[in-house]
Amino acid sequence: MTPLSTIAQAASDQMSTVGRRTAVVAASSGLIVSMIGAAAPATAAPVDSEPKLNSVDLSALTAQARQALEAAPAVTVAADAAFSIEAAPVTVTPAPEPEPEPEPVVERMQSTSRTQERQSTQTEAEAPAQEEAAVAVPASAYGSTIVSIAARYVGVPYVYGGTTPDGFDCSGFTSYVYAQVGISLPRTSGAQGSVGTKVPRSEAQPGDLIWTPGHISIYAGDNMQIDAPRPGKTIQFRQIWQSNPTFIRVA
Repeated sequence: MTPLSTIAQAASDQMSTVGRRTAVVAASSGLIVSMIGAAAPATAAPVDSEPKLNSVDLSALTAQARQALEAAPAVTVAADAAFSIEAAPVTVTPAPEPEPEPEPVVERMQSTSRTQERQSTQTEAEAPAQEEAAVAVPASAYGSTIVSIAARYVGVPYVYGGTTPDGFDCSGFTSYVYAQVGISLPRTSGAQGSVGTKVPRSEAQPGDLIWTPGHISIYAGDNMQIDAPRPGKTIQFRQIWQSNPTFIRVA
């Protein structure tokens, strides 16, 4: 809103009042009055919305710069001036050789202790084989060719799938021993359990087979047997540990 807007509004109100009065007079006298050329509202003058920047006195700034230049010393250099840089000698001293690190005494001691442990373990592992090899054939087995042949291999290690004196598994050992007397046995313990004649435990004789599911051995008499037990063990005489074994005689 501007002062001109107020004036224009007032003029418009005046014109409308005059028009109404004219219409009333015309109506009362029976005349028709036409109002031509209604007054148009006045247009407000354009207003500059952009603010004007404050003027800056540049002469003061240039005066300061001029004073700084006048106070600075003037340096002049001849066009043919030459510059020389003095090179100082440089001496390089190599870094000393690093001192050798001390030997890892602790690790050496640990390594030695591990070696001793391995040797001790090997000795302990070999001890049972030596003791087993020194075990004599039970007196109850005297006269049994099968048991006498089997006793030759006391101390031979258990080897899964082994069928030679380099290493036996349970059925490989029994089939190898029986082959020495001309008797051919099947290769597996399960198959060997189905050959020959089953006999009661009270009637079992040295040289008979002792079968349980998954294992086969040779009866040595007096509740003893000789067999290839399991990995880590060797051929040995030992007590019958099976709870209900089957005794088989093969002629």
